[in-house]
Amino acid sequence: MKNTFLLLFTLFSLFASAQDTGSIAGKLTDKEFDNEPLPFANIIIKGTSKGTTSDDFGQYLLDNLSPGEYTVEYSFVGYETQTITATVEAGKVTEINVPMGANAASLEEVVIQTTTKRESEVAVLLEQKKAVEIKQIIGAEELSRKGVSDAAGAVAKISGVSKQEGSSNVYVRGLGDRYLNTTMNGLSLPSNNVNKKNIDLNLFSSDVIQNVSISKAYAAQFYGDFSAGNVDITSKEHKGGSFVDAFTGSGFNTNAIDKNFVRSEGTGYFGYYGRYDHNPFAVVLSHGVDPVSVNSPINVSYGTSGGTSFSFENGSRLSFFATGGFENNYEYRFGKAIDFSTVEKKAFEAAEEYEYSTTTTAMANVNYKINSDNNLSFNSVFINSSSDVVGYFGIDGKGRNRDAIIDTDQGFYQQNIQFDQTKMFVNQLVGNHKSGKIELDWGFGYNKVFSDQPDRKRFSVENYQYALDNDPTTNPTFYSNVVFDNQRYFQKIEDDEYNGRLNIAYQANDNLKFNIGYNGRNKTRLFNNIRYGYDIVDNGFEITNVNNFNSVFNLDNLNLNSSSNGIYEIKVIKPYPTLSNTNRPGLYENTYTGKLNIYAGYLDSEIKAGEKWLFVPGIRVESFEQNIAYDVINLGNNGKDNKTSKETFILPSLNIKYAITEDKNIRFSASKTVSTPEFKEVAPFVYEDVSTRIGGNPDALGYSDIYNADIKFESFFGRGEIFSVGLFAKQINDPINLVVVGDATGTQRYVRTGEKAEVFGVEVELRKNIIEDENEDAILALGVNATYMDTKQDLYKNIDGTFDLAFNKTSDKLQGASPFIFNADVSYSPTFKNYKPVANLVFSYFSDRIDALGSGDLGNIIEKSVPTLDFVWKNAIKDNFEINFSAKNLLNPTIQYVREDQNQGDILVTSANGKGVTDYKRGINLGLQLKYKF
Repeated sequence: MKNTFLLLFTLFSLFASAQDTGSIAGKLTDKEFDNEPLPFANIIIKGTSKGTTSDDFGQYLLDNLSPGEYTVEYSFVGYETQTITATVEAGKVTEINVPMGANAASLEEVVIQTTTKRESEVAVLLEQKKAVEIKQIIGAEELSRKGVSDAAGAVAKISGVSKQEGSSNVYVRGLGDRYLNTTMNGLSLPSNNVNKKNIDLNLFSSDVIQNVSISKAYAAQFYGDFSAGNVDITSKEHKGGSFVDAFTGSGFNTNAIDKNFVRSEGTGYFGYYGRYDHNPFAVVLSHGVDPVSVNSPINVSYGTSGGTSFSFENGSRLSFFATGGFENNYEYRFGKAIDFSTVEKKAFEAAEEYEYSTTTTAMANVNYKINSDNNLSFNSVFINSSSDVVGYFGIDGKGRNRDAIIDTDQGFYQQNIQFDQTKMFVNQLVGNHKSGKIELDWGFGYNKVFSDQPDRKRFSVENYQYALDNDPTTNPTFYSNVVFDNQRYFQKIEDDEYNGRLNIAYQANDNLKFNIGYNGRNKTRLFNNIRYGYDIVDNGFEITNVNNFNSVFNLDNLNLNSSSNGIYEIKVIKPYPTLSNTNRPGLYENTYTGKLNIYAGYLDSEIKAGEKWLFVPGIRVESFEQNIAYDVINLGNNGKDNKTSKETFILPSLNIKYAITEDKNIRFSASKTVSTPEFKEVAPFVYEDVSTRIGGNPDALGYSDIYNADIKFESFFGRGEIFSVGLFAKQINDPINLVVVGDATGTQRYVRTGEKAEVFGVEVELRKNIIEDENEDAILALGVNATYMDTKQDLYKNIDGTFDLAFNKTSDKLQGASPFIFNADVSYSPTFKNYKPVANLVFSYFSDRIDALGSGDLGNIIEKSVPTLDFVWKNAIKDNFEINFSAKNLLNPTIQYVREDQNQGDILVTSANGKGVTDYKRGINLGLQLKYKF
């Protein structure tokens, strides 16, 4: 790894040269608004891609300019464009303060558009260009143009990033969930899923996003648990005049539109479940199990946004922004559900799932500009997300089960009705204060998450083929090998997190700046679950209607004592001390409490050497303490324990930026970081789905040292245009992988699999305007990015611990790493008087990657490559009305996971990271949206 660092640094040094330059700086003020500072205006040097935007206080800087004469253009929507000629001298700053006047005819438009410039593609590209560290940004304007509806879709458009089809998993440079961090406005976000470290980015709709950035190179202000990158969501805010806009839309999925759709009983249209406050046993007794029919499966969406500002005589300004929206989605999947280890355990060649999902989003932002040197902002976000899936497995009567009682080769059938709901509250208070050479930036956040899976219902049937033969004398029966083959399941997760950041910047002189800061997190998770099993006491009971289990599982058929003629009894694993485990409420079956405390201080400096070089060395000292106390049933006497990890990390970093010219940079980064295990990776609770099992491993406790190196060349050769190429390398010591443990259950667990893993890769990105208008705005534009990477990790021959396993190979690729990732989009945006359509084709592809490593004689589970193609057509009618059309997943590829098997070849299997079926198509999603701006 040291040789890699040396090679990359040598390549970097080849680009070095020196040249004296000057700068243009100043302030923009609004003549129409009491000479208030004018933020987010565009300042461009005509004939070049050199430009910037004014900050919150109207100030701007154009630096690294070669001596000479320049024509500078100052513009803002609805304001008269100002063009000024300026002379730049080496080593000097030319100050130009520009008062901007609004055109009276378009003054109202200015009020509406005040916040949009900070979200524009040009603005975010300029921010990326000026950034100290290596990062990439996609703004709200680009999200809208490409028809991206959430943050997960946004990051998947960035080079080196791919999203796992059918799940919320995002991979950066081949590294998945456990190697990422997610923040909002620089403050950490919680997870909404027991099996994930990061929040589901699908939850953040584009309505609350100003831009999304990924920092791929480490800097001292980030938490030390940094490997692949840090995803930061910047929330929308408003600082202009009053505005209101509203939208509504509808559409359908081609797979779902003609189906008789069903969803869980007791769940609401808006994704709420009203029985959380009741004891699960009371729910089992009082509510049925059958799904309910749904009216036409039509997708809908609607929402509104608004904002206003108030200015005061003392120069302060108070601004408000709020947005809210709701959307739902119907999806139907037909495929297979197969559990295969060294032998086939369970197989459904014909399985179907009906999924109804919802997302409700609300955000409010209050910004108070006290004066030009002091600013406060409060941000509050509420998200409710739900997924309601009704699955039928073995609907052809040919389902197989190795453990079946009557017939292992046919007739096995399972029904799984599952509702998941996440309610998330994010509250943040941030401030910025300036005094002379000192700038203070701080933030404090509190996150609360409720992630629940209430009343999952699962039933198992044998001889299901008899339900299809139209013969009333032959009927299926319940499969009841163990009590919980027919069950009701309840799971709760509750997270609380306090987090904060503080940064004091001291500008010693024009060439030297210091940052000293603090980060802290205090996080607690409470997890519990309980099952109630239906023990079928009437072994000969025949099911006369497989679509009416309510006629079976009701109080009339409950077997209360030995003299009754009931069909079933209700069983629980852990009874109350004074109660029976039969027909009585019980205690939680599995629990764990996770606590995480991180306190860190850091110091870095920004050192300018001449006008070309910028060096940013940094050091971070981080105290890490994690405790997981668990009580689980699957480990017997070892199932109740407490695991603690306490470490102090010293993490150096170095970021270097070299400006070859005004529009070309070379960046180099080297750092040491760590990877620490998540609660769910350590707590050995096992979650059992229809055909998959996944659980934690106490032996995963500890941490991994990671060494990172990057070198990148970037050229900003036109307005909104960029070409970049980068090389990256990582070494991960003691890596953790998801592994299928070679036991009878085939459970996937998190395991430290070897001494080290290595990642090497190259990234290329191009954004090019093919045709431009007279204002240099793109009419036809192309964006392409690609990543190729090679990974290799050592594998131990034998691993002895809580779960023993062995590998029959010494090395393999890294789990989750795609050798090749490709994204492309083409945008066409002509103008016909007041009609301004924008047509986009957006394509993405990732090659085959390891979903889970196989141990012993088990082959790896592979997620097969998936290409996707979306078409988005936005139609702006005049300036305040839009009619938009989208057609997504046009290629409609088949989603497959396979088990590699030396004897039988690739065998289709279901993934614990995916949906309940494999070998399925998602269908094409067609949508129409109307949007009006007041």
